[in-house]
Amino acid sequence: MSGPASSGAVPGPDGQLRCPWGVGLPDYLAYHDDEWGRPVSTVDGLYERLTLEAFQSGLAWITILRKRESFRSAFAGFDPARVATFDDDDVARLMADAGIVRNRAKIDAAIGNARVIADWGQGFADLILSYAQPDRPRPATLGDVPAVTPESTALSKALKKKGIRFFGPTTAYAMMQATGLVDDHLIDCVVPSHRS
Repeated sequence: MSGPASSGAVPGPDGQLRCPWGVGLPDYLAYHDDEWGRPVSTVDGLYERLTLEAFQSGLAWITILRKRESFRSAFAGFDPARVATFDDDDVARLMADAGIVRNRAKIDAAIGNARVIADWGQGFADLILSYAQPDRPRPATLGDVPAVTPESTALSKALKKKGIRFFGPTTAYAMMQATGLVDDHLIDCVVPSHRS
């Protein structure tokens, strides 16, 4: 997500104010308006976000966003129970799949994480959701949006203790933003708060 650190909301193609990163490309606009920051509470939904954020590490989010449907197909709709059964043949298939990011460490982590989550079940979602920050005010500018928080650091540590890999504090915070655990739409952004 790009833009000067001090940027406030900017006009989108319809003239309404939005977070600066959400107006540059049509893919970002749709993601910003329709999904980013909306609550996700299912095990499968949270596993998908955790996996995609881990694959994004070191890459532009647009790369992952444009490959998302291929990721869903390659990773059995992000059903942890199904991905947990992946074997060496599946790893070879994934490494040959140009529709996804072919990074062996990230693929291995996605499969290993699915095994942890499949065994853990609803406890995985419950732990993540326990880190929601519903009372934190929305930021005024991009400069007010942190990359890491004490909560994202704690979430990363808690998940690592359970065996989740490739998921540091920055990745944890990006997932918290994406799944509505924090609302980092700028205060003047047209997208309303989705907190309950």
